[in-house]
Amino acid sequence: VQLQASGGGLVQAGGSLRLSCAASGLNFKIATMKWFRQAPGKERELVAAISSDRITDYADSVKGRFTISRDNIARTMYLQMNSLKPEDTAVYYCYTFYRRDFWGRGTLVTVSS
Repeated sequence: VQLQASGGGLVQAGGSLRLSCAASGLNFKIATMKWFRQAPGKERELVAAISSDRITDYADSVKGRFTISRDNIARTMYLQMNSLKPEDTAVYYCYTFYRRDFWGRGTLVTVSS
C-alpha cells in the first residue's frame, strides 16, 4: 500500500488549499480514509475521515471550513481547506488501515497571518 499526499504550500490566512492523497495497492473503494495533521511541538491529530460509503467526520476545529471527499475511480482522497488560519499550519498526512496502519509521507501546509 502506498499513499502519496500532495497539495501543501504557503497561503495567507483566509486562503484556501486543496490536498490530494493518491492511493495504490489496496481496494480503495472499500477503505476508510483519513487526514491527520501534526503541528510543531504537538501530537498528531485526526482532521477528517471518510468511509467507503462517504460518511464523513471532522475535528471540531475544522468543521465548516474543511471538506473531505474521495474519487474511487481515481483512487484519490481530497481535503478542501477554506478560511485557513495560522493554527492550521502543520504537516498533513493521509492514512488508512489495511491489515495494518499505512501513512503517507505528509505535505506541509503553512498559513501566514
